[in-house]
Amino acid sequence: MAERVETLEKRLGLVFSRREVALEALTHKTYVNESRDKDLKDNQRLEFLGDSVVNLAVSHRLMDRFPGVSEGDLTKMRARVVNEDGLARVARSIPLGDLLLLGRGELQSGGREKNSVLADALEAVFAAVYLCSGLETAAALVDRCFAELLEEVSSGQGRLDYKTLLQEMAHEKLKLSPRYRVVSEAGPEHSKVFEVELTLGDAPLARASGRSKKEAEQSAAQATLERLKREAAATPEAGGEAPAAPTPEVPPGDTSA
Repeated sequence: MAERVETLEKRLGLVFSRREVALEALTHKTYVNESRDKDLKDNQRLEFLGDSVVNLAVSHRLMDRFPGVSEGDLTKMRARVVNEDGLARVARSIPLGDLLLLGRGELQSGGREKNSVLADALEAVFAAVYLCSGLETAAALVDRCFAELLEEVSSGQGRLDYKTLLQEMAHEKLKLSPRYRVVSEAGPEHSKVFEVELTLGDAPLARASGRSKKEAEQSAAQATLERLKREAAATPEAGGEAPAAPTPEVPPGDTSA
């Protein structure tokens, strides 16, 4: 346990004054469920706090970089940085996955590489940094760890891709994050076709295929955007906005793009 925290300290370039809090940030709920240690805590409460810490730090940096940008555009820019994909990307850069305490089932299902697990753990780690060293240290760590993502937003990269557009709409209108899951792979190794399912909350909304996972995800995101817009247009009381909640019915084999 101590070695995990020490390794995390080395990778982050800081020291935790309360190592039990750092260990809590690395502990997944499945590990606690399987442990006999009744005093062990999972990282869900820290993840809740860390979400606010990261959002505050990123919001501050965006306001500094773009003094003339409106609140609405700043919100969209923040959504391009602080989302499950972005958080998981930062977690991998530390790297964080090999330090996590996971239950046996989660380990066997590839939990160390799951975007959702990595994103939640990263937010928990930032909460631990905040609790041990304060907001200034946490914000400085955000500057360092999110530098590449912030630079991409600053230079305008990714403004037109469907995954980004869907992330913005889902975050702003539904308070949900899209999740992508590979449901099948077909064809020879050099020419595979991937089928991806996209869900919002518990609702599967689209499936799409592509020559790469990214291509399939883009197509699924495009199909979902078009579907949400159709549903919004068909609901007069929505005033042209996205529906309050997505409907779960997905036509079998839907690969519309």
